[in-house]
Amino acid sequence: MKKLVVTFGLLLVGLASQAQDLSKHAIGLRLGDNDGLGYEISYQRALSDSNRLQFDLGLRSKNDVDAYKLTGIYQWVWDLSALAPGFNWFAGAGAGVGSVDYPGGSETFVNADGNVGIEYNFKFPLQLSLDTRPEIGIINGDSDLGLEIALGVRYKF
Repeated sequence: MKKLVVTFGLLLVGLASQAQDLSKHAIGLRLGDNDGLGYEISYQRALSDSNRLQFDLGLRSKNDVDAYKLTGIYQWVWDLSALAPGFNWFAGAGAGVGSVDYPGGSETFVNADGNVGIEYNFKFPLQLSLDTRPEIGIINGDSDLGLEIALGVRYKF
């Protein structure tokens, strides 16, 4: 039992201390469900070996409703390649701002957002991710907790 605890501890230290292989830039699509705006243009910018910014712009024009939302998230990234090469997991926090125009009025809103997910980085410049983004309205918008799950497909450069 003592060997198992020591081995597990060394594995955790190894995971925490490994350098990340974050691309300086990544751009693509974040394909979500309809709790948010659905499809978003997504851009990531690495700040260090284990931190990055992610910006997502969602647009919707359907059934006389036009909407947009810009979300910015600061993410911490942890390397999982000791367990599965090419994998990272990430968590972050940020905010979103947007507007909805509908027949008879319009509304501007601000959300507080979280983000947690897992990503796979191929040896060629492609990144796939699966994440969830809980958000809650702080100015206008929906004050209930919204939960969106999305698949990200990005080109790394």
